[in-house]
Amino acid sequence: MKKNLVIVESPAKARTLSKILGKGYTLKASLGHVRDLPKSQLGVDVEDGFLPKYVVPRPKSKIVRELKEAARTAATIYLATDPDREGEAIAWHLLAVTKTNKTPYRRVVFHEITEEAIKRAFSHPHSIDMQLVNAQQARRGLDRLVGYKISPLLWQKVRRGLSAGRVQSVALRIIVDREREIERFTPVEYWTIEAELTRKMPPAETIPFRALLIGPTSGTKMDIHSQDEALEIKEELEKADYTVIKASSRKATRQPAPPFITSTLQQEAWRKLHFTAKRTMAIAQQLYEGLPIGKEGSTGLITYMRTDSTRVGRSAIAEAREFIIARYGPEFVPKHARSFTIRIKGAQEAHEAIRPTRMGREPSLIKSYLTSDQLRLYELIWKRMIASQMSAANFDNTTVDIKARRSRSRDEYLLRASSSVISFPGFTTLYSEGKDETEEKRNPPLPKLEKGNELKLLGLYPGQHFTQPPPRFTEATLIKMLEQQGIGRPSTYAPILSTIQDREYVARTAGKFKPTELGFVVNDLLRQYFSDIINIEFTARMEEELDEVASENREWVSVIQDFYLPFEKSLEKASRLMEKVKLPDEVTEESCPRCGKPLLIKTGRYGKFLACSGYPECKYTKSFQVKTGVKCPQCGGEIVERMSKKKRAFYGCSNYPDCRFILNSRPLPQPCPKCGGLLTAYRTNWAKCTKCDYKGKLKQA
Repeated sequence: MKKNLVIVESPAKARTLSKILGKGYTLKASLGHVRDLPKSQLGVDVEDGFLPKYVVPRPKSKIVRELKEAARTAATIYLATDPDREGEAIAWHLLAVTKTNKTPYRRVVFHEITEEAIKRAFSHPHSIDMQLVNAQQARRGLDRLVGYKISPLLWQKVRRGLSAGRVQSVALRIIVDREREIERFTPVEYWTIEAELTRKMPPAETIPFRALLIGPTSGTKMDIHSQDEALEIKEELEKADYTVIKASSRKATRQPAPPFITSTLQQEAWRKLHFTAKRTMAIAQQLYEGLPIGKEGSTGLITYMRTDSTRVGRSAIAEAREFIIARYGPEFVPKHARSFTIRIKGAQEAHEAIRPTRMGREPSLIKSYLTSDQLRLYELIWKRMIASQMSAANFDNTTVDIKARRSRSRDEYLLRASSSVISFPGFTTLYSEGKDETEEKRNPPLPKLEKGNELKLLGLYPGQHFTQPPPRFTEATLIKMLEQQGIGRPSTYAPILSTIQDREYVARTAGKFKPTELGFVVNDLLRQYFSDIINIEFTARMEEELDEVASENREWVSVIQDFYLPFEKSLEKASRLMEKVKLPDEVTEESCPRCGKPLLIKTGRYGKFLACSGYPECKYTKSFQVKTGVKCPQCGGEIVERMSKKKRAFYGCSNYPDCRFILNSRPLPQPCPKCGGLLTAYRTNWAKCTKCDYKGKLKQA
């Protein structure tokens, strides 16, 4: 009896579905796309309707043969790729390479890999949504035209190996613009004065508190620009009498944040876990596709992680509310279930937010089955979802205005003290959203104060400050900016950030993005010759047009055509006028062993290398080495990071070729606690020994 064939992208997803679907189904994984535009040529026919030319990449030939063979003997073929444009396009390509005249095809879509969701999807199959496919084709065509037309110019005018992406170039521009804003910034000195006060009269248990000088009692803010000004005012305040002129309290509430969408998950994972967007999405993919959870077997733990919708299904909300009542009590759930409004352009309401597939599956219950990274990200997603259905947090906010006046003087100063005390924790019992900037310090509770209370001065504390430039972007704040400006979509944020770093256009400095010299040069050339294309407004408008294709309001080829005609003119102009840019070589502290002159870091076909600054008289070169500070266990030399011709990092002895010791994993400075051998990095925050069978968690510094 023939079995049904189900094709998915990954083996992990196949294992989880196989457990749910049972013996009547054969599961196969395509390992992503099975067709793509050719690497060796443009692949978009600009002379004939911008038709794409798709080929099966050589590494996928074996997989395609196996899929074709399985398709010939199947009763029905189900294409169960991811529920987004990319997944729809993969399903369409799978149909193209495996199609037979006899076997029927069905498309199934689900947003979580649970028994209920899978059975519902397979009982309601449908055909491939060509509008979603065409939106993906349009994006791929646009990106190919930009990449394959502009990148060769950069190769000729700057250096080999560079690339210019349609969206990544806008991200680079945002980072460069911010850096130049920082460079132009001039700090301005200013001073503040705090007074430490307490009540003069009973009750005896007087509590000291601090109040900030605002200015004259008229309410005008006072600007203090120098130490001399601050000391002059301090001298007046030391001789003043202090009286409460106003004391007010009000109730305030704070609502929980909505459950995660892709961008907010990436932002919060950076703030709280310091995960890059790429790392976050890789771990989320594992949680979505399924992991072996004891007797349950391979189980999907979260819903689909590429989404821009905050919608949550009714059954999931009901399950969350039941859990909250059981765990925290009925006062921790609001009277009515909470729903959240979509604020993202082009958000697909049919999708759900990122949430646990079961609300009762607490992180502590599955801790032993997950890696450290998987557990931390799952816990973040679980807490955010549960907290989103919890009661608001209540606060008592108090503000006290204080008059400072010297006898026989008309001058009166206004000081203000404030505090915020939580009266009911609500959702904050479980979770509070992270902040991008340093949070303001929380003032301790104020003593009970009323209008007319006389106060005693305990001390005055002037403080010098300087205005600060706008901060550099972190992963979190850059993703937030891209989302706010309508640039990119859930599946593109992580690749954008990875690409601009891989191309060495930006570097991380204390976790923040700073353009490199190369980044400045590439950005400036693109802005000069492609200003109409590499800008925020144009890129956001292109995203809207792609959304229109997906919603059947726009023909996809016309989007490419409308883009290409002005783009072609810009290309022609750039080819004529763009001048060659010579990037300065970086001077190292190393000296040439032949002539003694400094060695320079240069970039060639296979990446960075060291060369003598005395070239052409001295032609000494050697490979560029990133030192690890770890000694080679064979000869005592230093282990350094190297790069293969395929641009994969590995580690080897600096005495090569005399010593051929190599590692595939990063060496660690601490010795093995079991045998004293060399440790290497193993998973996140774990190490394993190269000499014995030791594997263990690294101690946090």
